[in-house]
Amino acid sequence: MNGAHTLLETLMEAGVEVCFANPGTSEMHLVTAIGKTDKVRPILCLFEGVVSGAADGYARISGKPAITLLHLGPGYANSMANLHNAKRANSAIVNIVGDHAVWHHQHDAPLTSDVEAHVKIHSHWFKTTTSAEDLSLAGAEAVAASLSGAGKIATLVVPANHAWEASSKSFDRIPPVPLSTISDERLEAAKRLLKNGKRTGLLLGGSALQEQCLAYAGSIAGATGATILGETFPACLQRGEGRVPVNRVPYFAEQAIEFLDEYEQLILIGAPAPVAFFAYPGVKSTLYSDHCLIEEFAGRDDDIEGALESLSGSFPNNNDPALQEYEVPDVANQSLTPATIGAVVCRHMKEESIVVDEAISSGLELYAQTIGAKKHDWLAITGGSIGYGLPVALGAGIADPDRKIIALQADGSAMYTLQALWSMSREEIDVVIVLLNNSSYNILNVELLRTRSGEPNAKTLSMLDLSDPVIDWVKIAQSMKVEAYKVDQIDEFNDKFSMAMERSGPCLIEVIMSQEIGEAIKR
Repeated sequence: MNGAHTLLETLMEAGVEVCFANPGTSEMHLVTAIGKTDKVRPILCLFEGVVSGAADGYARISGKPAITLLHLGPGYANSMANLHNAKRANSAIVNIVGDHAVWHHQHDAPLTSDVEAHVKIHSHWFKTTTSAEDLSLAGAEAVAASLSGAGKIATLVVPANHAWEASSKSFDRIPPVPLSTISDERLEAAKRLLKNGKRTGLLLGGSALQEQCLAYAGSIAGATGATILGETFPACLQRGEGRVPVNRVPYFAEQAIEFLDEYEQLILIGAPAPVAFFAYPGVKSTLYSDHCLIEEFAGRDDDIEGALESLSGSFPNNNDPALQEYEVPDVANQSLTPATIGAVVCRHMKEESIVVDEAISSGLELYAQTIGAKKHDWLAITGGSIGYGLPVALGAGIADPDRKIIALQADGSAMYTLQALWSMSREEIDVVIVLLNNSSYNILNVELLRTRSGEPNAKTLSMLDLSDPVIDWVKIAQSMKVEAYKVDQIDEFNDKFSMAMERSGPCLIEVIMSQEIGEAIKR
């Protein structure tokens, strides 16, 4: 056997089942090894940003790593934007980056680069193998590193000759570093804060936004009068009918500052202290009051569920936590607005759907309108690097093919990774893409006003406009064998969306919207 085969055997032993790949010459021996097993499913992606985003979506839903197959420094560089989001989401990913054979580096071939410098940027753990015999052990270490704590990005750099040279041994699974247990001191500190009578917010993030953790938090809130808050961009928030509702911290700094001003203390549970997404003239960066006490009870690498269970057991409460009721908002008018679109999505959403939100300027209203939908998971853009939505929807569909995927997708950010449509078609992902087409970078029109950069002229606004030429998403989707429709009336959207929710396979609905800034944004 060669190094590629022993590496793959080790990865399979460690539980790896999926490989998202955009390989090149240096990875051909790994491609060959994958082709000779029926235990690892290869998913070809036509751009490395789709590879990394799909691995992120897969990890958020499955809780385990896929491997990515990337080609040298430039291939890894193409994956960086969505690895940035994945790192913020604490997604478990194992990157395998092929490199030139060891002796070839001295010749400075066109694709030669400092691969280690690239991978250090987003990897919690990385290693360049030293031999073919070292390769399989490094694979076991990489999987263990990816599964340590809440989830990590582990990257293995593989010189091509290590993949083709002889190797005799694969390695057993290495146990990951487990979640840390909360100390008695932190537990007692949280109890004291919850008993002091001050206005308290429980700010939840990471795994604290899962259903069981929310139930414990709801019990604590019911017993103490604390309010359950959620981080603005959750990796996976379990919400909807029958689940404990969360008051999400607003995105816009001015709104968030007002929202959090009443709290005298924030107890952090899997979430960082809230800060503004960007700096703005005359607006402070921290979103909480200057007089607010910030106390971390549990970090993302802590056993959050166990910590919340212990904390909830400290407060006798005979009442069950308040749960979200099923509630479908009325379609207020016949215009295609984020509010009316959200009402239709809420009405037809199936239980246990997975919603991938990259709606950008429409996202605030879509989120608000779907609070009372059937129970579902809501996946947000954790790192703010756009082009996340379609790849994450692809990965989520691979992770759980029995659940319906709904991708709420802005047109501008969809252009970053539209290659995901091809992979969705090829893999027959059960996804409905609601393509919100306002022919602009609408969120940047909002930010242009908020940054107070001066009165925009036509030349300035042209840099935010996508209407010349008009992008025809139906033709793009159909060219990749994705069923697609264009709608410009709410009743048309209702018909097409309800139909798509009852069918299987990928479907794109292009929704023609106004370029005007929505009411939720203006507020």
